[in-house]
Amino acid sequence: RKRWIIMSNTVLTKRKEGVLTITMNRPEALNALDRELSETLQKTIVTAEQDKKVRCVVICGGEQFMAGGDLKYFSENLDINPNEKRIMFEGFINQVHKIIISIRHMPKPVVASVRGPAAGFGLSLAMACDLAIASDDAFFTLAYVNIGTSPDGGSTFALPRILGDKKAAEIAFLGDRFSATAAKEFGIVNWVVAGTDLEAETSKLAKRLAEAPTTAIGRTKALLQQSLHTTLENQLQAEAESFSSCAVEPDFNEGISAFIAKRKPKFKG
Repeated sequence: RKRWIIMSNTVLTKRKEGVLTITMNRPEALNALDRELSETLQKTIVTAEQDKKVRCVVICGGEQFMAGGDLKYFSENLDINPNEKRIMFEGFINQVHKIIISIRHMPKPVVASVRGPAAGFGLSLAMACDLAIASDDAFFTLAYVNIGTSPDGGSTFALPRILGDKKAAEIAFLGDRFSATAAKEFGIVNWVVAGTDLEAETSKLAKRLAEAPTTAIGRTKALLQQSLHTTLENQLQAEAESFSSCAVEPDFNEGISAFIAKRKPKFKG
């Protein structure tokens, strides 16, 4: 069964078999991020985290993933008082950043499905997701330097960790666009598929994740994030605590029993 939930015209959601697909829906603006899209997307992600029937989240944008921030919205505020301007933009960016935090803290797998441009915050959003699949006609650019500002969306956190300092600086300083194939080589996306296959391949991946032991995946996600900021000894202790917590979950019993019986496990998450 499919169920559509429309929280706002700017965001569409569809839930099927434990997978919630979140579609950004400002096609006339290439899904450029304004305040309404920002707030609705963040609320939708929080709702997905709280919904026990949702075991995997997919974020996509129809024919265009996201062309970054809404420059028309920015242009309307160019000539205001500098102090008011600083407060206004900082407030907007802090709201936008709630999206990234919600994705990174969600104890469920989140997949970016990218078609067309992933520019500016669109690139940040794709990197914030746990996994990313892109059509072969997708393209990426950090772009902020082209409008005279520095990046947001956690891109300056993600890029050095994915690419190393020199390549991160190249992408951030020059603002050049790069292809889906290059994004895969860089480690920004996991898979590149033909444009006609993107939805089917995304669905196949999301279904596999939704049928997985999602509690264990959530704990694994937390461990991977923690590993960037801790010592080996602390990480080993965290792994021991996480493993033992997983061991008292029904999915652990099911996984072991299925392995012994040589059958496919049926995880509940």
